[in-house]
Amino acid sequence: VSTQSTGVAIHEAMEQQTISITKAGVKAVLNARTSILAAANPIGGRYDRSKSLQQNIQLSAPIMSRFDLFFVLVDECNEVTDYAIARRIVDLHSRQEESVEREYTLEEIRRYIAFAKKFKPKITRESQEYMVEEYKKLRQRDANAMSKASWRITVRQLESLIRLSEAMAKMVCDEKVTVAHVKEAFRLLSKSIIRVETPDINLDEDQNTTQDADADMETEEGENLRITFEEYKKVSNMLILHMREFEEKSREGAGEGALKKQELVDWYLQHIEDDIGGEQEMIAKKLVTEKVLERLVKVDNVLLEIDGGDEEDPWLVVHPNYIIE
Repeated sequence: VSTQSTGVAIHEAMEQQTISITKAGVKAVLNARTSILAAANPIGGRYDRSKSLQQNIQLSAPIMSRFDLFFVLVDECNEVTDYAIARRIVDLHSRQEESVEREYTLEEIRRYIAFAKKFKPKITRESQEYMVEEYKKLRQRDANAMSKASWRITVRQLESLIRLSEAMAKMVCDEKVTVAHVKEAFRLLSKSIIRVETPDINLDEDQNTTQDADADMETEEGENLRITFEEYKKVSNMLILHMREFEEKSREGAGEGALKKQELVDWYLQHIEDDIGGEQEMIAKKLVTEKVLERLVKVDNVLLEIDGGDEEDPWLVVHPNYIIE
């Protein structure tokens, strides 16, 4: 929660790039020309989805607009997620160092960051045009009466897009900011500035649309198959956790780690069969599960299709870098 004093301190650091310190009668003004990573707890200790991000943390709009990205961590009671977190913590305490899998050492990461900082990427003409187009989309979305973003879209968001695009280029040690870098920066920005009270998921939406369009699903006429975001996360987390457990067992037994799409659908329907009231509901649940799997593959890129399977019933594996939310 932001108080008036913390708000003044953050504002000074971000606008004046200085920090004033008064101690033992001595007042000093220090330079603060650095990146700022801030954290805040919501009012009452629990995030209220019915309110905006600004109302939950009591930060003024001018201060919020100075941050490039916002990410909200909502602690919800979810059987699948709680099980995964609890198992991870227990493994960490029981196996200690063995439980932490590190691809790179701390020294290697430091050397990589120091090397990447030396690059000063230049924005290409194509990237400039793409930035302008994406900024126009953000402005049009903000002007829409149905939009409920946490704050207004201004030129500061364009500056954020430029900084993030340059950072993406530095991360891959590229001397030019390409359109691909701008696309990823725009995706991060879009995911950050949308409202947290996520709209319903349209499972009939064109699977080839970009991920930033998913977050802006406001109104589409017609009888589309929709489920709430909470239901979507519940189904997807159950499927992903089952696939992860199957992969672990397969590694121990030197077997295949992939599952077919239809096998996943059948497993989920068996898992919830006690909650299904009849044949019509069974058919509806089956359709929803198939649509969720399609979205996880084609939109969210959480699941990967591997060669050797049928087009209608492909082999699926979980993306190795995906972490269950």
